[in-house]
Amino acid sequence: MSAMRNCGLVCLLFFVCHPSMISGLAIAEQNTWVPSWATSPQAADPSPDDPLTNIANQTVRERVRLSVGGDRICIRFSNEYGAKPLLIGAVTVGVPVNPESVKPSSFQSVTFGGQKSITIPAGAPLLSDPVSFPAIPGSEISISIYFPQKVSTPTVHSLALKRTVVSPPGDHTLAEKIDGGANSQSSILVNAVLVPGQPSQRVVVAFGDSITDGDQSTVDADRNWPGDLIRRLQKTPDGSKVAVLNEGIAGNRILDDVLGTNGLARFDRDALAQPGVTHIALLQGINDISFPGAKLGGDYLADPAAIRTAENLIWAYRQLISRAHAHGIKIIGATMTPCEGVVIQGYYSESKEATRQAVNKWIRTSGSFDGVIDFDAVLRDPDHPSRLLPRLASEDHLHPNDAGYQAMADAIDLALFQ
Repeated sequence: MSAMRNCGLVCLLFFVCHPSMISGLAIAEQNTWVPSWATSPQAADPSPDDPLTNIANQTVRERVRLSVGGDRICIRFSNEYGAKPLLIGAVTVGVPVNPESVKPSSFQSVTFGGQKSITIPAGAPLLSDPVSFPAIPGSEISISIYFPQKVSTPTVHSLALKRTVVSPPGDHTLAEKIDGGANSQSSILVNAVLVPGQPSQRVVVAFGDSITDGDQSTVDADRNWPGDLIRRLQKTPDGSKVAVLNEGIAGNRILDDVLGTNGLARFDRDALAQPGVTHIALLQGINDISFPGAKLGGDYLADPAAIRTAENLIWAYRQLISRAHAHGIKIIGATMTPCEGVVIQGYYSESKEATRQAVNKWIRTSGSFDGVIDFDAVLRDPDHPSRLLPRLASEDHLHPNDAGYQAMADAIDLALFQ
């Protein structure tokens, strides 16, 4: 087996196994890898208006921003929601100039067992060979993927909040600029970028819903609270050893499938299985409380009778805590933020607010979590605690604006990640 293929195999082992299960061969060769960036896979709803759900003989160019660096990268692809095998014709990485363009001198081809083309089985992940590429902490990389055939059921991340370019027909993976392409704010296929691990490496998974995903933040700016936390950490002496992964899904719930697989079901995939994970920051539950009876576009987000109580949410939290602790991983609870005045009909009510307050009290006082981040205290209006502070709120009165996300990141005690 070639050294390149052997390293690719070790990378795969590290992504599907918890660190405590790493093979002696991997330790001996010091081929430990950790994710520098990751996102949660989702199924895509077919739409004539989204070019990512209508790909055939086209190239997709998308960008990700790394949290920690290294001299090599591995890229993880996911066909988890694919109904059939998916053919990748070619992949390149490079340094982006803008969404459409890449610095020509920076292009590197990505291979799979030494081959440029590969088929991913239905439902499977795929890890590339290592690529010699300078991964600079906080920098963006551009990934170009050529799909020779129609992609009928793509695996995406819906709220990437970065402009992705879908080319005219053909392989444009080595094109300096993709002209005449269509744009999307979702991403496709790529769900992690890994770099060689360092001694004393820490990996923090931000697990949650749209407030973790960054809804209402500025597109192409990475202004969600995990992104702001990355920039804050990079100003500290040990920041280069703390990777931060955003595993938020907009609309996600802990107990029920609505937008994306429910939190209890995806916790292993998106949190516990991340190689080298040491900490999980959990901010989720507001959609469990608020979706029943809420309407969007005339349709209920959840059955009005399917009310979730504080006890339901606390039980779910205890489950996640126990599962994290079984792997030796610390889990930090974050209080849910206020939403009175939200533009979604029926999302807020006094009874739902009482549930939120009861759950937040338990998060703060139960001692069940390994630490607490009080995002509610950061964002609430002191004169009207059931509302977001106006200067930190977006127009929908549910999500923070850029300043609000920054305030969340600034309020985190970095000692929690020791």
